[in-house]
Amino acid sequence: VFMSRAASQGSPYPLGARASPEGTNFALFSAHAEAVEVCLFDSAEAAVPSEVLPLGGRTNEVFHGFFEEVGPGQIYGYRVDGPWAPERGHRFDSSKVVLDPYARAIARRPRWTPSLYSYDAAACPDPSSLSAAPNRMASGADSPLGIVVRSPSSGLETNRPRTSWRNTVIYELHVSGFTKLNPAVAPSQRGTYAGLASEPVLEYLCSLGVTAVELLPVLHHVDDHWLEKAGLTNYWGYQPLAYFAPEPSYSSVPGEGAVDEFRDMVRRFHESGIEIILDVVYNHTAELGHEGPTLSFRGIDNSSYYRLDPSDQRKYLDFSGCGNTLNTFHPAVVRLVLDSLRYWVEEMGVDGFRFDLAASLGRTGPAFDRSAPLLSAISQDPALQGIKLIAEPWDVNAPDSDQLGNFPFRWSEWNRCFRDDTRRYWLVGSGSAPALATRVAGSSDIFGPRMRLPQSAINFVTSHDGFTLMDLVSYSRKRNEANMEGDRDGERCNYASNCGVEGPSSSPAIKALRDRQRRNLLATLMLSQGIPMLVAGDEFGRTQRGNNNAYCQDNETNWVDWSLAERHSLVDFVRSLIRLRSSEPAFRREKFFDGMPHPATGCKDVTWLRQDGMEMSEPDWRGPRLKCFGSLIAADRSWYLLLFNGSSRPQRFSIPAEPWTVILDTTNSRFGGDETVGETYAMLDRSMAVLKAVSSHDESGPDGAGIGSRLIARPECG
Repeated sequence: VFMSRAASQGSPYPLGARASPEGTNFALFSAHAEAVEVCLFDSAEAAVPSEVLPLGGRTNEVFHGFFEEVGPGQIYGYRVDGPWAPERGHRFDSSKVVLDPYARAIARRPRWTPSLYSYDAAACPDPSSLSAAPNRMASGADSPLGIVVRSPSSGLETNRPRTSWRNTVIYELHVSGFTKLNPAVAPSQRGTYAGLASEPVLEYLCSLGVTAVELLPVLHHVDDHWLEKAGLTNYWGYQPLAYFAPEPSYSSVPGEGAVDEFRDMVRRFHESGIEIILDVVYNHTAELGHEGPTLSFRGIDNSSYYRLDPSDQRKYLDFSGCGNTLNTFHPAVVRLVLDSLRYWVEEMGVDGFRFDLAASLGRTGPAFDRSAPLLSAISQDPALQGIKLIAEPWDVNAPDSDQLGNFPFRWSEWNRCFRDDTRRYWLVGSGSAPALATRVAGSSDIFGPRMRLPQSAINFVTSHDGFTLMDLVSYSRKRNEANMEGDRDGERCNYASNCGVEGPSSSPAIKALRDRQRRNLLATLMLSQGIPMLVAGDEFGRTQRGNNNAYCQDNETNWVDWSLAERHSLVDFVRSLIRLRSSEPAFRREKFFDGMPHPATGCKDVTWLRQDGMEMSEPDWRGPRLKCFGSLIAADRSWYLLLFNGSSRPQRFSIPAEPWTVILDTTNSRFGGDETVGETYAMLDRSMAVLKAVSSHDESGPDGAGIGSRLIARPECG
């Protein structure tokens, strides 16, 4: 191993490997390292580097060097020398080749051998012991490696759909699992970025009416050692290692071709009018806890990149549940995250981000701070203006883990209260009508106090994490045995109902109830204020057979079965729901309802109704057995009446004296029609209906009173 390249000290910026016609500049941050070498490999199978080149320049805390004739396609890693002092947070080990945190493409995944660990597990089973000595076994044959890539000629700014928040409908999917079983996609492209951007898939998404796809993590991630030994995988992708590299296993071409294939996928989505939102994991890395492998950050500057336990710096603070937490109040880590976000926006063309366990990003100390350096920097960064920012507003292992409603103004948040209150009302009988009404109205109780808007709420009934919609109405308890964790994993409290039989059923009555409940949940989701998120396959009955934590199942448990879509009437029902939402501003308001009479018409923007057609009073809402209510919403020149029957018995509603057209009734999948109703409307148990009144006169009516002021009192029905 020797140095044979013409070299100079190069530049400390940009970080990472940046190629030019003359060569490549390498720059690596490390505040505590003493020396850094870049290791060049001839192939991904090579066990040792063919050349080792010292980074001779150092500017402040960045090591850098420029080497001629090193260009795109070169496989590389770093060796970083410094103190081995775990008690002070330092875990430098120059025998380990580590992955560049700024690598744009991945040549090789880690191969799980003892060489990746900086301690000898056989000699010292407890790596946190003060006597633990470093394991000096060279890892060059087994470590993950990056690839130098050519700089793109331009960004992907020109064709962005730039869909406003109020018009957004999100569709969460997994890049690989969405097309693995799709017969309309070419076999060579199934499970890839190219397959996702294929014409049949884009046509389907456009026909459904979604405006954005939220991709489960596509930044490079690894499979945990124990998962590989068990024959499982990190299917969801929540074990990140490289924040600039698209996951290569989702590419139909090897190596750096994944970058071009990803960019082409984004371009084709934009041409179809659909935005790309990435689920990103900046809260932890795949290096796990103090017993984990040395793959990248730990060997580059452990005490800068990670939050260490102040009482014992050999260990980590863990707000992720995965063994470590990135130190997001360190300037270098803030820069890493911002550089990564800018890269995906400016060079790869994405339109937004959903931040996994985002509460951890706002912890400068033990407590959450919505003005924390990283959150503030993201909110203010010029390159991220107009980009959608979504927080999963919680983390773990902290007394204030739940921060729903507490993120900065620009952010939207996953609204778990919508999920839970909607499920409880429709499925388990413990939910209340006031709670559901609050969620339908946009969750102003959560977002209103901080002067937020309805679009701050990302409403969902299901997500990748938990039961599918079909399983939610087919299982009362999780069935996660296939995950090989003794069924201890996964959420225990799901607010689910099997509708009378656990698992699949051939009973017509049970199947009808399950279908009706799915329509109830979908209609509630799409017609509530806030931003709806639908999970791929829920519109045609995808099932995980009761597994509510299928994070490790890269098989038919997770892959979308497209044969269901061909015969499922629910697909058309969802299309119609999205079309109704998109065509009627009343269902996608930019401000919360205020319930006050309009000064010109005297009409309220929303009126909540009892079953007898009278306006709800405060005592009415407090009724312990209240399961039925109506919501009268003012539109431009029409009115919508949403009727909710969460009880287990048929009910009859008295309705305002207007000609009403039935838009939908979840008793069946039929949507629209010419059916009109008069003074009462009969509803089946556990069902929802939407009625529309179109005025032939102005909004206030001929007598100066709007519909909301002409409610007719009738005897209670039911």
